[in-house]
Amino acid sequence: MVPIVLVLAAAGTLMIMAHQQSRANERHEEKALQQMATLVESYEDDVRNEARNRYPNQPRTRAIAKRNHGTLVSYEASGRSLATTVKFFVTYEGTSFFGTSISRAHRCYSFRFQEGVEGRARRTTLPLQQCSRLGRA
Repeated sequence: MVPIVLVLAAAGTLMIMAHQQSRANERHEEKALQQMATLVESYEDDVRNEARNRYPNQPRTRAIAKRNHGTLVSYEASGRSLATTVKFFVTYEGTSFFGTSISRAHRCYSFRFQEGVEGRARRTTLPLQQCSRLGRA
């Protein structure tokens, strides 16, 4: 009888620990995604600041994306608009029964900046598979 109780207690403890680790990992990922949202907004602001006279060229836009922990995936400029796709990533710590590990969260965003339009750029979140098919800018 005692071995059965010990096995049940150990199993219960392991289930509780797994649930706590899962919740902690979800909190860490959520915090990382909030950090990414800040990077996305910073990218938009930086491009808009550069675009006061005219839209930044492709190398400058790539540098802006890199400064904000992003990778420029596509760049398309016309006289009155700029369309870019940028893949952002952040790292966060994940835990398991075997220790901690570093995980990465990735999101791809498409931005359209248009001349004479007040407010924020139009931003769309793209599935990573669609982002990967776009190719490198």
